[in-house]
Amino acid sequence: MATEVQWSDLQRDPKSVAALADEGDVRVRRRDGVALLLTREDRVQSAAEGSMAAARALRTVLGHVPPGVAAEALVDEFPWVDILPEEERAQFVADFVRAFQASAELEQWSILAQTVREWQSTAIIHADPVLATRLTGPLEDDLGPVPAPTEI
Repeated sequence: MATEVQWSDLQRDPKSVAALADEGDVRVRRRDGVALLLTREDRVQSAAEGSMAAARALRTVLGHVPPGVAAEALVDEFPWVDILPEEERAQFVADFVRAFQASAELEQWSILAQTVREWQSTAIIHADPVLATRLTGPLEDDLGPVPAPTEI
């Protein structure tokens, strides 16, 4: 849990805000933008090392179990995985593990978040047979000329 301060507090008394950051994360609220998170570099580095260890361990563990078993385990966290066809469940597990490791190595957890969002969207399509048919069936309408990439 981060301590919250206003931008003006940081401007007026940066040493006090730095002291708060020594104790834990500090969320700096701004009127004109998204809040900033002030944290010590050693805590970030430690978290990154822990994330990498977790990613490697998860990759190794999931590599030793059948994809179906891994998918069943992930259903506890992502219940929509049940909606995916069996072969796509295995692909979700593989994509999840790859994105998890990439996120940890790059310290960019948005990679994993995007992978989960994309697979969740796929599950939504599978949950609606009419939508699935429309999106996987052939196109019968002429949608007109496609502009050259430079015209967009």
